Amino acid sequence: MTKHSSSKKQGRKKSKRTGSSLKTEIFNFFKKHPKKSVDAMQLIKKLKLKKSKEQVQDVFSKLENEGALFQLDGGKFRLDRFYQKNNTGKKSTSTKAKPGVKGIVDMTKAGSAFILVEGMEQDVFVPARHLNFALDKDTVEVSLTRKGSGRRPEGRITKVLKRASSQFVGLLRTYKGHGIVHASTNSGDLDIYVENDKLNDAEDGDRVIVKLIKNGRDSKTMWGKVESNLGNLSPNDLEMNSILINAGFNIAFPPDVLEETAKMQVEIPEEEIEKRLDIRDVLTITIDPHDAKDFDDAISYEELEDGQVRVGVHIADVTHYVRPGTALDEEAFSRSTSVYLVDRVCPMLPEKLSNELCSLRPKEDKLCFSAMFMFNKDLAITDTWLGRTVIHSDHRFTYEGAQEVLETGEGLFAKELLALNTIAKKLKAQRFKKGAINFETEEVKFKLDENSKPIGVYTKVRKDANMLVEDFMLLANKAVARYMSKLDSKKPVPAVYRVHDEPDIEKLSDLILFAKELGIELNISTPKQIRKSLNALAEKAQQDEGLKMLQPMVIRSMAKAVYTTENIGHYGLAFEDYTHFTSPIRRYSDVLVHRILAKNLEKVSRENLDELESKCLHISAQERKAMEAERDSIKYKQVEYMKDRVGETFAGHISGFIERGVFVELDESKAEGLISFEHFNDSYSSTGSALSMKGKRDGAVLKMGDAITVKLIDADMEKKRLEFSVVQE
Repeated sequence: MTKHSSSKKQGRKKSKRTGSSLKTEIFNFFKKHPKKSVDAMQLIKKLKLKKSKEQVQDVFSKLENEGALFQLDGGKFRLDRFYQKNNTGKKSTSTKAKPGVKGIVDMTKAGSAFILVEGMEQDVFVPARHLNFALDKDTVEVSLTRKGSGRRPEGRITKVLKRASSQFVGLLRTYKGHGIVHASTNSGDLDIYVENDKLNDAEDGDRVIVKLIKNGRDSKTMWGKVESNLGNLSPNDLEMNSILINAGFNIAFPPDVLEETAKMQVEIPEEEIEKRLDIRDVLTITIDPHDAKDFDDAISYEELEDGQVRVGVHIADVTHYVRPGTALDEEAFSRSTSVYLVDRVCPMLPEKLSNELCSLRPKEDKLCFSAMFMFNKDLAITDTWLGRTVIHSDHRFTYEGAQEVLETGEGLFAKELLALNTIAKKLKAQRFKKGAINFETEEVKFKLDENSKPIGVYTKVRKDANMLVEDFMLLANKAVARYMSKLDSKKPVPAVYRVHDEPDIEKLSDLILFAKELGIELNISTPKQIRKSLNALAEKAQQDEGLKMLQPMVIRSMAKAVYTTENIGHYGLAFEDYTHFTSPIRRYSDVLVHRILAKNLEKVSRENLDELESKCLHISAQERKAMEAERDSIKYKQVEYMKDRVGETFAGHISGFIERGVFVELDESKAEGLISFEHFNDSYSSTGSALSMKGKRDGAVLKMGDAITVKLIDADMEKKRLEFSVVQE
């Protein structure tokens, strides 16, 4: 085995920059990072320039005058999205439509859409009449027609390049010459026409899965074929399957995938064990939720003769079984993630792999990819090793069982668990000292009966046992990313990183305004100060139920974490290098990371950068769809839990405003519903802030976070919607 030390240092060559080369280098930075907006000091730091702020600002001004950059608020600059690709520096002044711009559809409730285009400062607005059959989250080609009445560009969709989902669940109605499947989607209600010979024996009134096959010539109809009849499913199974299918996830694995999986060898060949570091005699445990079956990580603990301790983070070696070019690999990539709904999991890998072959079950030999860390008596890391191993888990702890040992100091492997917890707490303290942001949010969980009906609701409490596992997984992820990023200082080796960009000040505006109204000043002068302000806010929110309404707003104001080959670091975790290595059973990103790392343990091996980036984009898109499906299942269960309580009163807090009413989140279930303004004794108008409304008669102000008592008047299961009236004091 080859030893890889985390303390390896590599120098960077620094070159002198002339005036013209400085301009080229700065322009190349913006071309490489078309979504980045930076000021002079930020760019000096990123490029390690030995230039003054004034010199860099002078280059900014020249590039702006040439049409290559445009200026944002706060002295920041960004690449002009219409700059000519031949780098002549001349700004395009053509008023003709610009075809071929590629983007992602973000549908509105009104039926129009915004197209999110990489490298464009603003989204492109497309009226409903110009959608050309595009649906929510589809990848499309949009032709820019004009800038619009304001600054936002407008356009029309010329082509659907890739469907986010081609299958939908709906109710079939049959007519003389055809059938129509009425489906409810995130794009709104959708009617899909089906010719009689493509009904697949489905009959009027059946719930079916329909697949899109073509568009009608009239630009108003979509045609499909019935794939399968869902039969006599319970309302709950029908809804959960609909959520998955409408989000673009298959609820069953193709036959060729199951056939490949069935042929896989259960026993580990002796020759495979000989290739690996054998640590089956080292104490190893897993800590997972009580209902988990796919154990993809384990932790080992070993005290050494020199007083140091070695902690191993062992991850299921999925890549031993899932090989490139197989039907199994193609299906896993297509899914890219397991989807966790309230009462079920739609797995990325078939059960034989996820719950058996790859799962690190106790008292079984298992193949792993491991990150092992040596800690001295001061709990500082002195060495890191990465490589393939074979392990034998001694015990499976639930989070609750491990927590009991940590709290009492007694029980199986108590000494080792307490020592691991001490190390984990130091790792966490170091992370927050460097500026990590506390993104703790309340996670809603349900108690379900045997029919998956919610009979109770609670918020998940994270304790030391949860955070112990989390801190060691973060450590392993960071170590792998750092190893890959330091392989070649001259030419980065293509790898998959999990990145989180610095926040956009414009997106923080509502949060800043609301905090100010509550008497809280947020310092946003630098990224470091933003971190400190947000952590201070999170700490105050733990003591104030109203302030907890800020947490979703904080998350919405931040950039979204994504997978990419461009290593810009992880702002929220305060890590310069970060990836996902620890969950390959449920994330394809981790599968890619394992493969690339394995190729680079002995010598440098380079992937095709464009192909790898394309895979990252797909995985990030699948992750977003999975998160939306998970949220939809929670909404459905919240409404189902509340439907038998119509007429009851509840305590809640105002969570938002729209033109026709007030959103309220209930304290008990965290379910959100709307109070129409017609249920108030006064009419309300805007105060000029998106965070409050003022009564026209009595002048009373309703603010985000205000406590309010409401009465439930309707629970619409189909639309996953609650309606309240206000209980007047």
